[in-house]
Amino acid sequence: MREPNDNVLADMVRARAEKSPDLDILTFEHLSLDGGATPDEVRTYADLHRNANRIAEGLISRGMKRGDSFALMMRNHPEFVETLIAASITGTVAVPIDPRTKGEKLAFMLSNAGCAGVAGGDYTLPAVRAAMSSLGSDGWILALPSGEKDVPDLDDVPGVESFVEVLSGPETTVDVRLEQPSDPLQIIYTSGTTGDPKGVVFPNERFGGFALVGRLIGYEADDRPYTGLSLTHGNAQAVTLGPSLSMGVRGVFSRRFTKSRLWDVCRLHGCTTFSLLGGMATAVYSEPPKPNDADNPVRYVVSAGMPAAIWEAFEERFGVSVFEWYGAVEGGLAYKPIGEGPIGSFGRPVPGLDMRVLDPNDNNCPPGVSGEICSRPAGGGSAQVEYHDNPDASAAKTEGGWLRSGDIGHANADGWLFFDYRKGGGLRHNGDFVNPGFVERVLAEHPQIDDVFVYGVPAASGAPGEKDVVAAITPTDPSRFDPESVFETCRAGLESNFVPSYLQVVDEIPKTASEKPQERFLLEAFAPDGDRVYSRS
Repeated sequence: MREPNDNVLADMVRARAEKSPDLDILTFEHLSLDGGATPDEVRTYADLHRNANRIAEGLISRGMKRGDSFALMMRNHPEFVETLIAASITGTVAVPIDPRTKGEKLAFMLSNAGCAGVAGGDYTLPAVRAAMSSLGSDGWILALPSGEKDVPDLDDVPGVESFVEVLSGPETTVDVRLEQPSDPLQIIYTSGTTGDPKGVVFPNERFGGFALVGRLIGYEADDRPYTGLSLTHGNAQAVTLGPSLSMGVRGVFSRRFTKSRLWDVCRLHGCTTFSLLGGMATAVYSEPPKPNDADNPVRYVVSAGMPAAIWEAFEERFGVSVFEWYGAVEGGLAYKPIGEGPIGSFGRPVPGLDMRVLDPNDNNCPPGVSGEICSRPAGGGSAQVEYHDNPDASAAKTEGGWLRSGDIGHANADGWLFFDYRKGGGLRHNGDFVNPGFVERVLAEHPQIDDVFVYGVPAASGAPGEKDVVAAITPTDPSRFDPESVFETCRAGLESNFVPSYLQVVDEIPKTASEKPQERFLLEAFAPDGDRVYSRS
């Protein structure tokens, strides 16, 4: 008989439900959802254990066997967590998918992962049914009523069952069906920006490792970590959910990322830390300054990609410190402790990991010289990655024993590491490499701009390797947007080659589940002579 293992999600929750059943470990807040008109959804360990077992019974009744997979397509609802625990109990494999995914991409993921069914929010039903129809799939669909606007009435959708029925069933306890901690718990897909997404196989035992992430970050017993990042993404699980469940720190979640109510949520719930990724920091910083910006309970933000251009200004304005780190769902982990190292660095590798900047021949790049950020176990062992049903991609990712991040960076003379740009994504304009962070800071401080993302398009000059600078902007008031005022601000605050060639006005900057801007959609929509594109004079 398998012994319980605290690294296994099902065993972890069961043990804590016995020890601290009434601890309100997870709060899914509604202030950012509807101004607090509806009550927050709070889960104790006992709630999670009870509901997860009901869902586990529901999975089994739908024919799910150990090793079978199903899609998990929800925003941040408590049922997402309970269904993930149910997957661990039943030995099945959850496939978290950004609930905005649709069309061929969704069909690819469902097919590639071999999903026997879908557990999702009611807002995903049109896309899910279309994708399953295109695949000729007759898999089960379990839908969660969300209370959101313009969603299907489940009674009017044939072949769809409700979470309400599953969760209202009799209380039950399902024996954990895992055979070993290395059995898969999830298949988490990469963003697929350069081709079909790749599914990273995530074993059960890795979930318990998130306690180590929490201790590395510095969570204390009375901390309340907060995130608005999607639980379908590794960051929200590693930085907030995993440490909360394993360490007993009371996590807070928003259904979606909110920049306008972020600080209000933190004040209401006493949140002491929260997560930021890349462009999120710029979006938060672009909010109009308020007298109470620094009046909040947050001690520090857990950032992956804080732009150096706004780092110190962000800390000063909001009265917080920045804990910077670097990692990916495939592996590789580095961090910069608060107050140590240079601004802009993501730190140094964790103990037991060898992380270097390598040239194309796997030689170490000298300080200040850019190369690919690669990592492997200290002592010369080989990195290991398993992409589901894609051994060629797995082998390429770990060629020569190194985990190839695909990120270009450099180190300074003291060994502090810096991220430069994604491989193939450097932005060179008129011979200068443009740092988008500097441009985004100037734009974010303009009162007419609500959100901004800077990227490049092939240069109109046709010069090889050159790009023109585009600033994608969502205005605070489209009817009063003054492009010339924005260009004047850029000319006053930036070097000439950093001033955007174009301002591309959009209703919303498209983003992934991890709030990463999706450049390819902006590129598809960009036209130099378009109605909402303004050229630098």
